[in-house]
Amino acid sequence: MGLALRKSKVAAPPPSCPLTQCMALLRGAWAPNVIWYLSAGPRRFGELRHDIPRISARVLSARLRELESKGVVTRHVLDSSPPSAEYRLSELGEELIPAIKAIVAVGMKLKDGRTTCPLPERSVQSGAGASVAPAPALAQ
Repeated sequence: MGLALRKSKVAAPPPSCPLTQCMALLRGAWAPNVIWYLSAGPRRFGELRHDIPRISARVLSARLRELESKGVVTRHVLDSSPPSAEYRLSELGEELIPAIKAIVAVGMKLKDGRTTCPLPERSVQSGAGASVAPAPALAQ
């Protein structure tokens, strides 16, 4: 005879669950990596391509457009010749950094410490205004 099914003690998430929305954003191909590299400061498209060598121009362009439409990234057109744009995290994007760092820390534990990743150059302010120490970079 099988075990009785226990009822969950957690309330069912609302139809438009904030966790589901946030995870859908991070689930996009290369989205966490793009956010990670922008956490160190503004980057141009070519610089992001250099930072993430395995990402195609098409995917990077799509990811930047998606993150911009969600309010995570801002695009600033530079007054230069040829025309160029710079991408940076918005306040909302900055709020994602502590969560991404926490995911990276768990990922490192899951890898049993076999891989080391470089630390970013600066710490990031959390949404509450507290400084968050740098964490290992995302493995690609």
